[in-house]
Amino acid sequence: MSFALGVLTAVVILFMFGRIKLNSGRPVIVRALSRRLSSGPYIVAVGGGTGLSTLLRGIKAFTRNITAVVAVTDEGGSSGRLRNEWGMLPPGDVRNCIVALAENDNELRRILDFRFDRGELSGHSLGNLLLLAVTEMCGDFSLAVEQMNHLLSIRGRVLPVTTESITLMGRTRDDLSVKGELDISAHGHELQEIWLEPVNAKPLPEVLSAVDDADVILLGPGSLFTSVIPNLLLQDFADKLKESQVPKIYICNLMTQPDETAGMNIVQHLEWVSAALGCVPDFVIANSEKIPDDIVEAYRQEGASPLYLDYHQREIIRNMGCIYIEASIMSVFESEKEGRVLRHDPQKLASVIFRLIRKMDDERYIP
Repeated sequence: MSFALGVLTAVVILFMFGRIKLNSGRPVIVRALSRRLSSGPYIVAVGGGTGLSTLLRGIKAFTRNITAVVAVTDEGGSSGRLRNEWGMLPPGDVRNCIVALAENDNELRRILDFRFDRGELSGHSLGNLLLLAVTEMCGDFSLAVEQMNHLLSIRGRVLPVTTESITLMGRTRDDLSVKGELDISAHGHELQEIWLEPVNAKPLPEVLSAVDDADVILLGPGSLFTSVIPNLLLQDFADKLKESQVPKIYICNLMTQPDETAGMNIVQHLEWVSAALGCVPDFVIANSEKIPDDIVEAYRQEGASPLYLDYHQREIIRNMGCIYIEASIMSVFESEKEGRVLRHDPQKLASVIFRLIRKMDDERYIP
């Protein structure tokens, strides 16, 4: 894959997205919407993978003051190949979050998520190649991401948590050492401890500054050990989050993940997040809606099970000093590749979060 091809990819995307922007919205409505969104609360959303991009698609309807802090430990697929072959940080999760915050995210997703199916580019997405090209031109991944933020006029900004090359490390209860995201994911439910190497990796200064400006901090949803916790393993970032006086909200997954969190309940998820963060989040949001039986059975066959709160877990969470919120935050979507899949509903989840934000000053509020 040549650099010239990367530049060509960038030119094609610029041209196509420029056409999309020219055809979008009525100016008066756009200006009114922009003013409303600009006055919204400052949100820092921490995570990675599908979960974070889903969350961003919902909250961008309420505010444009969003900073998405994205994990950079991905090793799989196109991101893993680019990391190994070009030495760049994995672009996939960053790309998904940028697309999620774009004004015209459906059209942009269709373009940037296009994957080549033959030749040396087979398996690579167009968006990942664009980030590679801009990184090569800028000479720095964080600068490339900033360029993409401005280029696509997204509602907010996306930041990698660090620009250092970091690796997830762990140790199981049987004293087995595990290394890398894929290995961690395969042994997550057996983990006794998890850390990053190098242990002194530093977060971006912009990430720390975003926490200073935040009104609310959102953790998750996303893979516990490979999307949410990796960000919190950068000690300076975890310390900054812990010291922040603004509310911290942990958004729990809808299902356990095969191997990674198999057999774990919501309390165990919360305990791992609290240990990495150095404090217990102020709120935890969990799904209350019954998942259709056919979906539960399909996921069970893959080793996943629903995550609900029960009386025992509610008592433990209360004793931890955390407020739990149970709400309908799920939807079933049709996927061409996977059939019927369960996901957080961006609009439902965002509505729950912003109702909570509006009531945050009322000390009598008990969900």
